[in-house]
Amino acid sequence: MEGRETSNRADQGQSGPETDTDDNDCRVQGHRPRLSKVNLFTLLSLWMELFPREKSEDDEQNQIRGMGLVVVRDSKVLGLHCSGAELHAGQAAIIQHGTRLADCELYFSRRPCATCLKMIINAGVSQISFWPGDPEVSMLRSTSTTHPNSRSHSPPSGITEEAMLDTIATEKLKSNSRTHICVGMQPMAPGLAQFVDQTSKQCDFMERVAEDEPGIITDELFNRERTRHLAEFSRQFLVTKSQQHRTILTQMHLENFCVEPYFSNLRHNMKKLVEVLAAVAAGIPQQNHGFYREQCSTSEPSPVKSSVHLHDQGLSQEVACHCIIQARLLSYRTEDAKVGVGAVIWARGPSAGCDGTNGLHLVGCGYNAYPKGSQYAEYPQMDNKQEDRQRRKYRYIVHAEQNALTFRARDIKPEEPTLLFVTKCPCDECIPLIRGAGVSHIYTTDQDRDKDKGDISYLRFGSLKDTSKFIWQRSPSPQIPNGHARKHSRLTEQESQSNKKLCVHRSTDN
Repeated sequence: MEGRETSNRADQGQSGPETDTDDNDCRVQGHRPRLSKVNLFTLLSLWMELFPREKSEDDEQNQIRGMGLVVVRDSKVLGLHCSGAELHAGQAAIIQHGTRLADCELYFSRRPCATCLKMIINAGVSQISFWPGDPEVSMLRSTSTTHPNSRSHSPPSGITEEAMLDTIATEKLKSNSRTHICVGMQPMAPGLAQFVDQTSKQCDFMERVAEDEPGIITDELFNRERTRHLAEFSRQFLVTKSQQHRTILTQMHLENFCVEPYFSNLRHNMKKLVEVLAAVAAGIPQQNHGFYREQCSTSEPSPVKSSVHLHDQGLSQEVACHCIIQARLLSYRTEDAKVGVGAVIWARGPSAGCDGTNGLHLVGCGYNAYPKGSQYAEYPQMDNKQEDRQRRKYRYIVHAEQNALTFRARDIKPEEPTLLFVTKCPCDECIPLIRGAGVSHIYTTDQDRDKDKGDISYLRFGSLKDTSKFIWQRSPSPQIPNGHARKHSRLTEQESQSNKKLCVHRSTDN
């Protein structure tokens, strides 16, 4: 049943293969605040709703709102979807997964419409969770679809007849279904919002900005970006007027949430999640920085497979940054008391243009954690600053890239470009796996490049062949010919060239 008893449901899901140990709490042994699985999947769904796409001229008049969707089974993320020009997010999931959705949990950024809900229920999903704001068939947008002769059944002020009819159908589908439909959002872990702010200000991406622009005050830059994102996300997800929100919840048959203190708690939890999303996004300031391809001028170019060349259509800075923020969200589920790392792998295949991700299909995602099913407290927590090497963590932590590759949602196909987005430079332990899996593109920061820290080193990243490396760095100056970026102080002259065009094709010259 949807209602107050499901709003604060504990995170009881078994630990996912791509993730870590079992957790019934969003804190890890008091070391650092941590996102619960429910809140992580909710945040990913909100972020997928904002996936960069071309807006049509009638978007402002369209009563159907865009959606984000996360498909999960046994805490393993199987799909990240969003609405496109023709397909709703739920429809895109049905087309890609089909009956494989059976026993999956689906996390929507809004309540799905009846058209999607009937297919999803029919596929046998076990649970549907959604963000309790304005639903997919919007109750906030005025349209001309209300029939003039429907006065005897007129909806409440501000809510269209189409939205009312969809709500009735949705409620009937829910009441006749074995699928558990709920609001699964949880209270934020104590101190997590402050922790996300602090770590976002100090992440590798902000560190690179500080190096490239010595005169900039990064705290001020971060605060400006955070304020801008917070205003944007609040407009997108929060119903700003309390009474209007109560009306929407009542029409969605969530009257229990309108009773105090549940209503205030619901809005508080929503605001906290939006604040976290804004802080994570603010850690990737895009005004003067982006991902630019690293080229090596001395390597002999090899023939490019025609099947790969067909998909050489380019990947925008907006999409690249969106994907790296997905990885940053995942990093806040880590069990590493000091360093959180997240990784997302996408494959690019042919697209009919009707899906929201424009042909990007999720391969896998993960974050650094101890082996699945193990007890966190049994493992060492020390880093390389401690003298006792036997009590250091490095031999026990499974890296984000390793989890993403091990528990992938689909196989890597040689004919498709495969893109890895990771929040830290891949270490020497991960480079052979990345090469062996056939990853064709890496998007990352190289702050640790060429460093040897004893227990963990980053010496092999620079010599990684047959993989295009897109490094987070200052945007190339328009005065520089051929779109090449200026030299990186830590790279050789041959490795410092960066292509201004952010392209997606298998490179063999770096």
